[in-house]
Amino acid sequence: MTSTVIPSPAPAVAEAPARPAHRDGNVLRWLGAYASSMIGDNVYYLALSWAAVQAGSPAQAGLVMAVSAVPRALLMLGGGVVADRFGPRKVVIGSDAVRCAAVLALAALFFATRPGLWPLVLTAVVFGVVDAVFMPAVGALPARITGRDQLARVQGMRGLAIRSANVLGAPLGGLAVALGGAATAFALAGLLIAVSVPLLVSVRMRSQSPDETADPAGRTAWHDLCDGLRYIRGHRVLAPLIAAIALGDLGFVGPLNVGLTLLADRRGWGASGMGWVIAAFGTGAGVAALLLTLRGRLPRAGTVAAAAILGGSAAICALAFVPSVAAAVGVALVVGLLAGLSGALCAALIQTQADPAYLGRVTAVAGIVSLGLAPLGMPVVAAAIGWWGTGPVFTASAAVCGLGGVLTLCVRDLRRAELPR
Repeated sequence: MTSTVIPSPAPAVAEAPARPAHRDGNVLRWLGAYASSMIGDNVYYLALSWAAVQAGSPAQAGLVMAVSAVPRALLMLGGGVVADRFGPRKVVIGSDAVRCAAVLALAALFFATRPGLWPLVLTAVVFGVVDAVFMPAVGALPARITGRDQLARVQGMRGLAIRSANVLGAPLGGLAVALGGAATAFALAGLLIAVSVPLLVSVRMRSQSPDETADPAGRTAWHDLCDGLRYIRGHRVLAPLIAAIALGDLGFVGPLNVGLTLLADRRGWGASGMGWVIAAFGTGAGVAALLLTLRGRLPRAGTVAAAAILGGSAAICALAFVPSVAAAVGVALVVGLLAGLSGALCAALIQTQADPAYLGRVTAVAGIVSLGLAPLGMPVVAAAIGWWGTGPVFTASAAVCGLGGVLTLCVRDLRRAELPR
């Protein structure tokens, strides 16, 4: 059975030059909403882990933290259909409203009594279900609020928001727990998520041409899902791009999560040394996000993304052989810079190559390979390090990651892909 090759959509008419995203009030309102929601998420997860540890055993606490991943992975494809059918703005507003209500209800319960684990499990499941529709909608929204030539800059701004949320969320959550326990931390998380709702309501959507609007009349959700998968499979750029993302993340996630912890333990770097390495990685990723925010566009995006993936994979391999914490910090800075650059460019290419009517489903598939498949490699990496050591496993993981860059270079349409001017 052959698949139909569907080219990238071309605008029917030339778009007027868009205002730079970092100076566009509409985009900044969206960014403020996204940053507030992400900080709230970080506070929520810290409060959830604290409350779970207080209410149960370490194994039970781990189960509570992991339970939201199951509905998120199982339902995300359907979430992409929902985002495309009802519009990403409505879905994001509804998702944040539900998450806010769930966390504030949990905070009220903790203020009133000392509940066990079941309310925590229920809230985690609700978050997982809501995330399944929230994440594809978040990915589809930027294309509806700014011009195509600004989408790379928006991805840089989004990267900065994520890094800021990671830096601010944990200390805020820890302070809230110290001052008033888990109840206060849950209340703070709910209020931060609540801030995003009026900001999102104030965001204006750009007008769409009729062919960019999905028409669900007479079509089932299953039909829309299959149609989206066929669209991705037949696309000259999106299909290999998502495969490259899958390979890159599969080789990246294990070494930079569980692998780094084991490496630090074997080298005697201690928790402080590992903390410096992680901070260096975050700094490098933040620099890459800032670069795209300021420049807005890099020429030869496909080729640059491939080079960044290959360079990042080499740096991952080198991380296992550095002799000191200082050297590891320097290598981690390079890994963060190149990984942040390739990740932002790949996300911007998805935004600009996909037809807006399919963007929720495309984002859902990309999210599944990053958040669903790639983490499965972590226990494999941990077990392999126990058998063969850090050097061979980091090298093998780097080779898998590098295959994503090789694929990008080998596919002509992806290699030549450009971001709009």
